[in-house]
Amino acid sequence: QLQLVESGGGLVQPGGSLRLSCAASGFTLDYYAIGWFRQAPGKEREGVSCIGSSSSTNYVDSVKGRFTISRDNAKNTVYLQMNSLKPEDTAVYYCAAYTESIPDPILFRLCQRSPYEFHYWGQGTQVTVSS
Repeated sequence: QLQLVESGGGLVQPGGSLRLSCAASGFTLDYYAIGWFRQAPGKEREGVSCIGSSSSTNYVDSVKGRFTISRDNAKNTVYLQMNSLKPEDTAVYYCAAYTESIPDPILFRLCQRSPYEFHYWGQGTQVTVSS
């Protein structure tokens, strides 16, 4: 059974850092593209960052220079390192897998515009940035 499990969320003060983890079971993450998405109350789900099977990456403008996506194939895990957090980063964060071969330019377009094209989703982890 294919499953994604997020962890690492929590409450942090503005300017702080968190590292989210997305652990996969039932399939090997390094063959597929993985995305991190977030959804704040009353807002649409937003693509934050995606990493292709070749480990190329993209980021939404609002997190560039602050967030870093990476993968550890040995641990079958993808991470999202979040630094310089802001209150507007508060949301439930989800990871998702796109389990078909896809060119990076198309992947990054889906990441930003069509998150629900991704095939498998985790349950989400809450990130709250507040003083």
